[in-house]
Amino acid sequence: MAFIKQLDSHVADLIAAGEVVERPASVVKELVENAVDAGSSAVVVELRRGGMGLIRVSDNGCGIAPDELPTAFLRHATSKLRQPEDLGKIGTLGFRGEALAAISAVSRVDILTRRRDDAVGASLHLEGGIPAQVQEAGAPEGTTISVQDLFYNTPARLKFMRKDSAETAAANGLMQHLALSHPEVSFKFIKDGADALHTPGDGRLDSAIYAALGRDFAKSLIPVEGAGDGVSVKGYVTAPLQGRGSRSMQIFFVNGRFIKSQLLTAALEEGYRNQIMKGRFPGCVLSVTLPVTMVDVNVHPAKTQVKFAREQEVFHAVYHTVMDCLDASGGPVPPAPEKKPDLPAASRQDFYQTMDAQTYRQRAASGTGKKASPPPWSADAGRRVHLEDSAPAAPYRTAAPSAPPAQESAWRKPAPPREERPAPPREERPAFPVEERPTPIKKPPQNTPPRVYPPAIPQAAEKPAEPEQVTLEPERREAPWRIAGEVLRTYIVCESETGDVWLIDKHAAHERVNFDRLKAAKEPPMRQALLAPVAVELGREDGALLLENLPLLEDFGFTCEDFGGGTLLVREVPSDIDAGDVNATLEEFAEKLRTGRSLEEKREALLHTMACKAAIKGGWTSDPAELRVLVDKVQSGEVRYCPHGRPVASKLTKYELEKLFKRT
Repeated sequence: MAFIKQLDSHVADLIAAGEVVERPASVVKELVENAVDAGSSAVVVELRRGGMGLIRVSDNGCGIAPDELPTAFLRHATSKLRQPEDLGKIGTLGFRGEALAAISAVSRVDILTRRRDDAVGASLHLEGGIPAQVQEAGAPEGTTISVQDLFYNTPARLKFMRKDSAETAAANGLMQHLALSHPEVSFKFIKDGADALHTPGDGRLDSAIYAALGRDFAKSLIPVEGAGDGVSVKGYVTAPLQGRGSRSMQIFFVNGRFIKSQLLTAALEEGYRNQIMKGRFPGCVLSVTLPVTMVDVNVHPAKTQVKFAREQEVFHAVYHTVMDCLDASGGPVPPAPEKKPDLPAASRQDFYQTMDAQTYRQRAASGTGKKASPPPWSADAGRRVHLEDSAPAAPYRTAAPSAPPAQESAWRKPAPPREERPAPPREERPAFPVEERPTPIKKPPQNTPPRVYPPAIPQAAEKPAEPEQVTLEPERREAPWRIAGEVLRTYIVCESETGDVWLIDKHAAHERVNFDRLKAAKEPPMRQALLAPVAVELGREDGALLLENLPLLEDFGFTCEDFGGGTLLVREVPSDIDAGDVNATLEEFAEKLRTGRSLEEKREALLHTMACKAAIKGGWTSDPAELRVLVDKVQSGEVRYCPHGRPVASKLTKYELEKLFKRT
């Protein structure tokens, strides 16, 4: 057994430094917090090579006395605590007295400072925590600290540093939070000689949000303010219709300190209950102020988590403030604008046209105008149409097909043979209102041609039939299911030969089909070039995370480039993804990349997202042939669960159904 021996002071300092200085952003955090505590009204941060080359923080605060400079770099040396009772009422950002000592232990540090009443300033150089002599120097009012060659004496730590872009993005995100928590201070962030952030410091939170998080996010916010039980809440939240794909834009401050809190997140989202779309998350910049004796900030080494003395009061303050302000803002859903009957109801631009029933009857009765076309549905897997304005109570109907896209001119002016054709028998039916039109009784078709499945959802490869077995009869399965219909535009109702009733979630089933296809593909997905590049504003941290994984995005069919300020310019997307879903897809990608560990885990998470975005959605009007393909895959056992593990189908037996109606 080894003898117990006290560690060398230098080794102890390196261990302590590892707890405080994790990456360049940790250095920026400690130095900028000290600058804010010093009463600065302007702070400038400069980084080179992601902070591994240089970190320089300058402020116009109170400065440090020359004879106190060596003491400032000793462990547990601070001007913010004096006695044990002060730990229960901490009101400053820094208080432990370990930051400067930890930073100087793993880098080369130069400090230049001058107090307001001093004629000259002082400078000090430290290397590996060992200080040189304090010297007089000309200096502006305030303090400037330069940190160079971070981790030069701890090579093991260098192996875990990420790319310069990722380290810069982490520091930039930190500066955003500090700028938002202290709008009265002007923050300037310079990376490799270029300005990346500059806030006015006018004391207005909306000005800081505009400068730090961008115009688009600032325009989506509504102000909130409330107080109760000694807790006040003030800030901005996104409008319910402006929900985001992740929680990355939920920013909370407690007494001016940026924190991560599940309690505050739950209170915020509870305030949006029944007002925001499922799967979307609100964004916010909320500042919670309460007595310093009601919060403990000394529960986490990085001071990003706190402990509340009365959690229920804090929860209710945030919840009621958000909910009341959302209700006062007029509700989440604005009145829908009235649609003209001639406008297409499809969500995408196709070569086909749809119209409401009244317009169809008027044109059919007069014998003029264009023929109504069936709902636009392409055989391409990526083209999905959401008919939001079709009549909710009318059965699915198709009219005479229009001309193909290649003959658009003929479609606009019908050819003479088409004009001489008699009107379809359906035009002679009495004009029932759409809500009262009886559902026609469908007779079994005679001489039914073979069913042709569209390639929108690839089927499993089957054993080729022998030439003498090829017939014109429709394909028969061992246990075919009859499709009884579709309810809520989400669930397919089927009847099996044994009398069981099956409900199939068409979105979950299609999502599984897409996932299996993408996972089994040997080639990269087909891409579609966008006519106009899409600028996706993700925030600096998420943007840098995606830029760091550009090769992975390329593998999935996305061609992106840096547009600055956390914005990505997307030029190509997979053919399965609609251009309108690019923003939400990349937001989810950033969230999956942040939580994924291994490369394989990240890839599978991205496949889940792509499969979900490319799948038909609940509420969409679907083609009967497409529903048939999904039913066949579920009935054959090929599809049982969605990629997230949810069941695709649910069975209601004949006995259970008869029991509901007391027939047993």
